[in-house]
Amino acid sequence: MAEQTNRPQHEYDGSQIQVLEGLEAVRKRPGMYIGSTGPRGLHHLVYEIVDNSIDEALAGFCDHIEVNIKPGNIIQVTDNGRGIPVDIQPKLGIPAVTVVFTILHAGGKFGGENSGYKVAGGLHGVGASVVNALSEWLEVRVRRDGVEYRQSFKRGIADGPLEKVGPAASTGTTVTFKPDPEMFTESTEYDYDILLTRLREESFLNAGVRITLTDERGEEVVRESMCYEGGISSFVEYLNRKRDMTVLHPQVIHLKGQQGDIMAEVALQYNDSFNELLLSFANNVNTPDGGTHEEGFKTALTRVMNDFGREKGYIKEKDDNLTGNDVREGLICVISVKLTEAQFEGQTKAKLGNTEVRSLVSGMVYEKLKEFLEENPGVAKAIFEKATQAARAREAARKARDLVRRKSALETSRMPGKLADCREKDPSKTEIFIVEGDSAGGSAKMGRDSNIQAILPLWGKMLNVEKARLDKVYGNEKLMPVVTALGCGLGEEFDVSKLRYHKVFIMADADVDGSHICTLMLTFFFRFMRPLIEGGYVYIAQPPLFKLARGKDVRYAYSEQEMSRISAEMGQGVKVNRYKGLGEMNPEQLWETTMNPDNRVIVQISIEDAEKADEAFTILMGDKVEPRREFIERNAQYATLDV
Repeated sequence: MAEQTNRPQHEYDGSQIQVLEGLEAVRKRPGMYIGSTGPRGLHHLVYEIVDNSIDEALAGFCDHIEVNIKPGNIIQVTDNGRGIPVDIQPKLGIPAVTVVFTILHAGGKFGGENSGYKVAGGLHGVGASVVNALSEWLEVRVRRDGVEYRQSFKRGIADGPLEKVGPAASTGTTVTFKPDPEMFTESTEYDYDILLTRLREESFLNAGVRITLTDERGEEVVRESMCYEGGISSFVEYLNRKRDMTVLHPQVIHLKGQQGDIMAEVALQYNDSFNELLLSFANNVNTPDGGTHEEGFKTALTRVMNDFGREKGYIKEKDDNLTGNDVREGLICVISVKLTEAQFEGQTKAKLGNTEVRSLVSGMVYEKLKEFLEENPGVAKAIFEKATQAARAREAARKARDLVRRKSALETSRMPGKLADCREKDPSKTEIFIVEGDSAGGSAKMGRDSNIQAILPLWGKMLNVEKARLDKVYGNEKLMPVVTALGCGLGEEFDVSKLRYHKVFIMADADVDGSHICTLMLTFFFRFMRPLIEGGYVYIAQPPLFKLARGKDVRYAYSEQEMSRISAEMGQGVKVNRYKGLGEMNPEQLWETTMNPDNRVIVQISIEDAEKADEAFTILMGDKVEPRREFIERNAQYATLDV
């Protein structure tokens, strides 16, 4: 065989093996420690420091934590705990506080019963050091034994020795840091609402601990101080109240159990909605990916509902058992477990892995929930009526789905009658615009590029899927054309590989009614076609609100503020035309402003945006949405909806 002379020659020997020292590994691969260097990772820095203060609260030494967002997006976290130790760590010969902030896998949470903490959320000993490594600068102040100590760092490296700065009348720790823009290149700006949501969770999970969040960045200081004596029961009440739900039983069901060093609490309440909300925590750390505590709860809930239902005759002998989805419809539940040796998956602690927790939660829920249902027959009846209705709706949805399948098999080539399809067949090159109303659809059809752009007009009142079960969706004449046109099914049968268009645009008027339509459609995608959003296929196409003309000079504005600015720039004699709807725009204008790939204003929708739209429907007054700010921010990376 001829020798390959064009292959690059690279030596691969011991010199190619790199050893990252100190905190260099964190700066080299930050995503491994905080998930990402985007907004989620940025906020995770705050959570790491707060979690250390929460651990002091769990140990019984702290009852007030203050988080300040200072000008320049500098974060300061102060607690009134014992203060991080400042004496010399015997093995390393440097102060313990220096070790905590500069050495990975160093902390007081490894020794179980013999450590500084019996129960702790921070178990890997990397939180404080990771925050230090990813900060442009960090300062820690410790108040301990009547003395205040201080040490500063720059990008993880000590800027000087630990020093005494004076007497201290109290105890505790203050950590102040500025995220490093070299690491967080997207943004270093903190979102007050995101931090408030997380800190409120921490306050609910630690009854009696006060957490105060202050934002000092604006002209007016914003402050929220939270302390909930009711714990996770207050949390469930708050979630139902926030979503403006009608509860099926006024009393939150609170279950509590312990097995050795493991403690478990569950608070749950049913409402009249069709969706479930289950939040789980381990040692106060949110576990969005669940784990053994969630598995134990779900298994026990389904089992106790079926066993109790058959004993009391709520489930007839000829009826099938209720499924997990049936018994969790309309449920809001908070699960909190605390244990000495929590096993999380990764530093971001998204999932709990302790197998012993599953048996504790499962047994506790089965025994205590069954006892509660026995003692409260009125509540039991209301819950079972809800679950059996869900089971009937599930069966109706199955029959409707089978009917749709049969029709599809007979009419495989039939697309919705109002769909103006494109000629291109390669999904990666095609776009579909979902527009409200025939007039808007007509303008869009005449203004489109028919080679790659398809138009699907919707007409009439769209179904609010937040208030409807799956069987209603299958029978809805407004939504099924969307499902048929996209070609990838919905719900459990969704298959993104069959998607006929890789860009799905929601195009509606740039006003409150348009926001309503966008929210309805986003909620539908979020509930029944979620992979569309997760895969980045969904966009908002924003039409302008105003056309400004002065002679041959024509410009468009997407908000009143922009209209005022452009009008001032164009000078006197400007004629302003406000579009009341897409149907008022002629095809050329619609193409120029909204559909032309070269200059249109589009926003790609993230899963966070869809969650905001979903949240909006939990606070609806009837079927009307009234967002308090623009649904779309022009040229923003993501759409925003203030709920």
